[in-house]
Amino acid sequence: MIIDPKNVPEITGSKYPQQFHSAVAGRVKKRLGDAAGLHNFGVNLVRLAPGSCSALRHWHTRQDELIYVLEGEVTLITNSGEQVLKPGIVAGFPAGDADGHHLVNRSNADVVYLEIGDRTPGDSAEYPDDDLIAKANGNSWIFTQKNGEIYES
Repeated sequence: MIIDPKNVPEITGSKYPQQFHSAVAGRVKKRLGDAAGLHNFGVNLVRLAPGSCSALRHWHTRQDELIYVLEGEVTLITNSGEQVLKPGIVAGFPAGDADGHHLVNRSNADVVYLEIGDRTPGDSAEYPDDDLIAKANGNSWIFTQKNGEIYES
């Protein structure tokens, strides 16, 4: 199926509990994989405004992730520290590797990248810097504190 990204709706905001929303303010996604009818993996075209983050720093137990920077310079933050990624750079995050990661736009211009991930069922995500765990529940996520208490929607 051929799609024109210009015609794919933009998604803003977050599914995170309310107290974590501000971290991703300025992030806009277009779900290209869904628009193309893909079922086994997702592809998002993401634009980060200056000062915005891709997500809270996290890692997945069962799902692989990959990003490919298209425009701008973005800082990748992992357990090892920080690296500036420029257009043409790819970074992969294998499932089960407890190296939390996220992207932060510290520049004065928008950053654009592709975000690709599989849809292996039974996934969960852990957030080393925050009191947060996400557990896949069908097509949605259940967010809990690390002690197991569920965050209110």
